[in-house]
Amino acid sequence: MTRWAVIFKDTAEMLSIRARQDLRDTHVAFAKEHPELLIGGGLKPDTDQPFCGALWIVEADTKAAVETLIQKDPFYVPAHRTFEIFTWGKLLEDQTATL
Repeated sequence: MTRWAVIFKDTAEMLSIRARQDLRDTHVAFAKEHPELLIGGGLKPDTDQPFCGALWIVEADTKAAVETLIQKDPFYVPAHRTFEIFTWGKLLEDQTATL
């Protein structure tokens, strides 16, 4: 199993999609249904600025599996969100990180 880092970049219009409670609830439920999505969350340029993207760490066999997961996410709106996928390895493999 490979770990993958996904970096999402949002357009300004994605903020209105993020603001929809129904989509947010569906997005959170989706994340809970997919244990391969180890951790994820929104990104901001600074604490007082709006979201501009997101970060996911996913454990999957293939990059294609990660792409499929992304495309099924209710927050993935291709017109307003792009992404890059990278393989990722944790520096201190023998240590557990709890966030």
